[in-house]
Amino acid sequence: MEINQLYSFVLLIVLVGMILGVGVLILDKFQAANTTSAAANTSLAATVTAVTPIASTWIPLIITVAVLAIILVLVINSFRGGR
Repeated sequence: MEINQLYSFVLLIVLVGMILGVGVLILDKFQAANTTSAAANTSLAATVTAVTPIASTWIPLIITVAVLAIILVLVINSFRGGR
């Protein structure tokens, strides 16, 4: 991965994080405004519970692994003499 390719990767990760965050917020607002049935409220709560670990656990893990991979590639390229 070249350094000039990092911009698109960072934008992709930020976009995915924003979509997940906004999606969880919208589902939470739907759950709070839902007065039609208990089954709909329960399903919205289950969906929020299922999606929340992605935003709180997996996105930081993916970012950490990607940053470490980029650092490793930069170090290997510096010892190899490639740019």
